[in-house]
Amino acid sequence: MTLSADFSAISDGQQAAAVGELCDAMEAADRAGRYPRLTVERPWSAHNPVLEGEFASPRAIRWYLERELGRLAARGARMSVCPGREAVDLHDPEFGAALDESRWDLRRKKLFLFSPERMALSIDRLRHYTGTAPEMFQRYVLLTNYSWHLAEFRAVLPGCTGPDADGRQMPAWHYQLPERAGLTMVNIGVGPSNAKTITDHLAVLRPDLILMIGHCAGLRNHQDIGDLVLAAGYMRDDRVLDEMLPLSVPVVANHTLNSLLLGQLTSRGLRSRMGIVFTTANRNWELQLAMVAGQLQASRALAVDMESATVAANGFRYRIPTATLLAVSDKPLHARPKHSADAQSFYAASRRQHVEIAIAVAGEVRRLYPGGLPAADLRSADEPLLGTTVPEPAQPPGPGEAAPDPG
Repeated sequence: MTLSADFSAISDGQQAAAVGELCDAMEAADRAGRYPRLTVERPWSAHNPVLEGEFASPRAIRWYLERELGRLAARGARMSVCPGREAVDLHDPEFGAALDESRWDLRRKKLFLFSPERMALSIDRLRHYTGTAPEMFQRYVLLTNYSWHLAEFRAVLPGCTGPDADGRQMPAWHYQLPERAGLTMVNIGVGPSNAKTITDHLAVLRPDLILMIGHCAGLRNHQDIGDLVLAAGYMRDDRVLDEMLPLSVPVVANHTLNSLLLGQLTSRGLRSRMGIVFTTANRNWELQLAMVAGQLQASRALAVDMESATVAANGFRYRIPTATLLAVSDKPLHARPKHSADAQSFYAASRRQHVEIAIAVAGEVRRLYPGGLPAADLRSADEPLLGTTVPEPAQPPGPGEAAPDPG
């Protein structure tokens, strides 16, 4: 059965309800064991007037679908939903071939970044790693590699919901609000491999931001233990994404997120620096300093960590605004390595403030950018229709200004 809606003939006051019915139809097809198929007709598009795609577990991204389809409805699109292919079992031999993200027909604009098989796998993996249902994930996501940060997150935001059992590899806690406007924090563990794993799977849920909070080694003379670091850009020595995103591709933090972070730090009178963060896969990099000293010097890096560049690079690949908020926990180049006793004292003094800053910034984003952060720098020439949101301009562009290209 096909459900169709011509939004050029539906009043503004009825559009939200009609979009909701389309999403209901997608969920019904999913419950029936089919991939729901969405067709979008855009009369205003000369090159891509009709786009089609299939989804898995649409309930997991319903907030996103309602927002993005609502924008299309406001412009008078025609949309229809019907049951698509029978959903492929995760154990089916054909399932693996459908996960290949490198298959991309440049002659045809895609509706969505991911195939339904890719969505299904990632949603299953998120359940496995985090111990929580995908429907619990909020649109503002904080990543950490310390259980202490999770404890502070839960203390600041009482009523969080967490894993269904102890011992999950990447436990997640969710402060849930209507329309997924709350916050999620995930303890991803240490290292770039973990950072890639979680962001690969979070990407299908289309979060509005991912903010990495953690600790780093300070490299500059005038940095002190406890100083904060914001990443303007990254030196990618993590290696886990080199084949998928060449090192020649520049990756930077989201400008708006960095501005909000800097505003929080300034208002609190905290010492911070913004610059290049060097991300390595070698936890004991200082033991081979001669091998990395040239890279550190050439990059002008001011801090070393093990996850930030990986999170940012995958955010770039998957069109998710990212930023980094690190605290200097040691200075191995200045005879201040991380000792156990010193580290415990530092963590106890800094962790609540660190988490409160991240929560405050997410709150500002919620208030200022309910439709998504400005992220035009993440868009590609062949951006999928449901990829990175470009909100309509508040007023017509002035002379010499270009209007956003909705694709």
